[in-house]
Amino acid sequence: MRVQYEDLLKKFQGILESRGFSGKHAEDAATVFANNSLDGVYSHGVNRFPRVVEYLDKGEIDSGAIASCESSMGAIERWNGHRGFGPLNAKLAMDRAVELAKEYGVGVVALGNNNHWMRGGSYGWQAADKGCIGICWSNTMPNMPAWGGKDRKIGNNPFIMSIPRSSGKHAVIDCAVSQFSYGKIEEAKLKGQQLPVPGGYDTKGNLTTDPAEIEKTWRVLPMGYWKGSGISIALDLIATVLTNGNSVSRIGTFGDEVGLSQIMIAIDPLRFNTPEETDSIVDEILADIKSSEPIREGGEVYYPGELELITRENNTRDGIPVIDEVWETLNSLER
Repeated sequence: MRVQYEDLLKKFQGILESRGFSGKHAEDAATVFANNSLDGVYSHGVNRFPRVVEYLDKGEIDSGAIASCESSMGAIERWNGHRGFGPLNAKLAMDRAVELAKEYGVGVVALGNNNHWMRGGSYGWQAADKGCIGICWSNTMPNMPAWGGKDRKIGNNPFIMSIPRSSGKHAVIDCAVSQFSYGKIEEAKLKGQQLPVPGGYDTKGNLTTDPAEIEKTWRVLPMGYWKGSGISIALDLIATVLTNGNSVSRIGTFGDEVGLSQIMIAIDPLRFNTPEETDSIVDEILADIKSSEPIREGGEVYYPGELELITRENNTRDGIPVIDEVWETLNSLER
């Protein structure tokens, strides 16, 4: 089935208001999930929304807790998320990083003790929409083995970079440092699809493209094998040092994926370039990428973020696709 953006937004907002969110906070939080769905990131939009409501119902997310600054030093600040609603706190933190970037040229907000921010790319798009280069990442619960190990010791810590263009057609890369995020694995299972390349190990210890088998073992594959493992460890180290918050290992003792450490960085290219100069640089590089000879006849090479822009346009016109089972679950959450 397909649901119009405004109808999905209204449903999300109503469910959140029934869980204690104020009108403004409910609207902002619902907009994160609706926009993720509009861009085709259903794994962190409509498909993930029921799980977040479960956390609210269990009291692991405080709908009234808002992130606050605990210390600052020029262009860098340390914030506490107070285990509030992750996407709202992350948005506030990136807003502040952009403000700092406009003042100093670069802004860094280290946000500790926050909850899951859903789609990390949201904050990359947010920075780019304000004319800034965005760099951000989050640690997670231990959900991936370090290279050479069997048991889960590291996180598939999502990493995001965004580069602005005045047209709004920004370049945005948003990726877990596992070959596939758990959200993508779950989405493939719900649709009855295989992964396009191996994404983890089955119960016999073999690499597999079967999302159901990977969910049984939780042995997801780091992207680039040992390289993804090393990047995961480094991101966790930096986030924990700057926030003095929770590491992947400590988060693993909480029982649920809460109390995460996240980093928001914004850089203002206006300190060096006019908007036209930045556009010219980005346009030239992306045009060269687009001129690639495709592997398949009639195929096309896309720059990071381009597919989301295409999906956004299609879903705005045709409605957002929602799995029937997920829609039924949303209906059951209404009070």
